[in-house]
Amino acid sequence: MPDTPLPKMRSWLFAPGDSEKKMAKAAEGTADIALFDLEDAVATENKAVARQMVHDFLKANPSGRERLWVRINPLDGPYTLDDLAAIMPARPGGIMLPKVYGRQDVELLDHYLSALEVANGIEKGSTPVIVLITETAEAMFHTGSYKGAPRVIALTWGAEDLADSIGASSNRNPDGSYGFTYELARSLCLLGAATAGVPAIETIQGDFRDLEGLKARAEKVRRDGYRGMLAIHPAQVDVINAAFTPTEEEIAEAQAIVDIFAANPGVGAIGYKGGMLDRPYLSRAEQLLKSAGRL
Repeated sequence: MPDTPLPKMRSWLFAPGDSEKKMAKAAEGTADIALFDLEDAVATENKAVARQMVHDFLKANPSGRERLWVRINPLDGPYTLDDLAAIMPARPGGIMLPKVYGRQDVELLDHYLSALEVANGIEKGSTPVIVLITETAEAMFHTGSYKGAPRVIALTWGAEDLADSIGASSNRNPDGSYGFTYELARSLCLLGAATAGVPAIETIQGDFRDLEGLKARAEKVRRDGYRGMLAIHPAQVDVINAAFTPTEEEIAEAQAIVDIFAANPGVGAIGYKGGMLDRPYLSRAEQLLKSAGRL
């Protein structure tokens, strides 16, 4: 990828590509990334119309286009090249690739994008990609294979299509929590993203009215290491943004840890507030400050 700044990636709001009203609302809102959907949100008979609508919307909104992304249809179906041929002339901010089987799909997409960038006067390699890496059973075995994969700037996961892929009747336990296989998918996405050196993005919460539940879940996965979350409704965006933004108390604590190590160069472990801090604490503090733009 060229050394160009990427937008924040806390909140990724889906909007159907065949609804100009919903695309406009997503683009005008507070989501870090508006994600125009050509896949699941668009019926087969509307896909051609949706491609043109997304193209026209991107063309009409050149300002801030780096945060206007498109989810294309999967590579194992008949629509991918039609999607890309329609939208790439309008220079989308990035592409979401769903239902992959492994790294080879990302590499194939890279070839397609490179050809279309050159054809449309776009800098080759400049269109970033986020990959949905757990939506097929086969993909689950390759979640750690994206290190150095071309264009990939984030990884995310999905539970609904994974359930379909393995023939499950549900992906939930009786209490509403995800079953083991889907918690495994969440963990493998996090580990895969860490291996690749890119942010992990949490999957959607389907019940967009449960904002308290969304807040608790977003804060929990952030503690686990996730750096953002997909959204299906504008009401979810501000909750997600707040959950993935370090608080002033967290920033102050991280700065204090960085400062105490800076004042004691060469020390591997140091006493702090009645306990001991070692280098992993320093690394986490630096990462938090970096995410807050304070480092």
